[in-house]
Amino acid sequence: MTTGRALEPAIRVRGITKSFKDVAVLCGVDFDVRAGSIFALLGSNGAGKTTVVRILTTLLKADAGTATVHGFDVNTNPGGVRESISLTGQFAAVDDILSGRENLVLIARLRHLNNPGGIADGLLSRFSLTEAGNRKASTYSGGMRRRLDIAMGLIGNPPVIFLDEPTTGLDPQSRLEVWQTIRNLAGQGTTVLLTTQHLDEAEQLAERIAILHKGTIIRNGTLAELKNLLPAAKVEYVEKQPSLEDVFLALVGDGSAIGTAVEGHTDGAVPKRKESR
Repeated sequence: MTTGRALEPAIRVRGITKSFKDVAVLCGVDFDVRAGSIFALLGSNGAGKTTVVRILTTLLKADAGTATVHGFDVNTNPGGVRESISLTGQFAAVDDILSGRENLVLIARLRHLNNPGGIADGLLSRFSLTEAGNRKASTYSGGMRRRLDIAMGLIGNPPVIFLDEPTTGLDPQSRLEVWQTIRNLAGQGTTVLLTTQHLDEAEQLAERIAILHKGTIIRNGTLAELKNLLPAAKVEYVEKQPSLEDVFLALVGDGSAIGTAVEGHTDGAVPKRKESR
């Protein structure tokens, strides 16, 4: 039988605002995240992505608005939120002196879980780190360190995980490794909210994408819905679909006019498709 909580969004945000002194960082943010999905908060540096994450993980209080995570209100029940989440920041928070396995055992013990060694071994296997488990974390590649960091955050099986720019500073191969890890998490039922400024990352991973610009969600939808904001161009009978990059730059660039990405249109209206002859 389906419970009421299962039908609710895993994350619900309504009218969140936040200012630091006289600088408005968030200006009324609204979005929902479906349970078991990957949701990308896409925006440039300074758009307010990390501030949103800090509010949702109870590290910062909003000035106004409401938010719930896994059914718990971030203001009235922060303890319930913290028990339901994991947060992985922009830089891996692993202890380089310890081995990968020792890092995992340490977190399991800090959380007073039974059989910390078994938990560590299970996560090493799940994240393809078994062979490197007894090596110091200082010898790990960037992708291995990030996978270990995410694994540490999953100890205790939180239903919601926040990944704040999870591939910052990683090489292309390491990025692919982390992407696959994120896909696997969602495939196993974990809700993932990730922030990123990389358009291809959002395009590859997210079920829904919200574009945050100057503290406001200016568009929120599936990749297909966002691409439909721009017309397809036809050149010699070959239709070129707009990329997520086209949509993003048209929305947040100077003028913020969707139509400016298409030749001959500068008034901000969405032009009709240009048909080939």
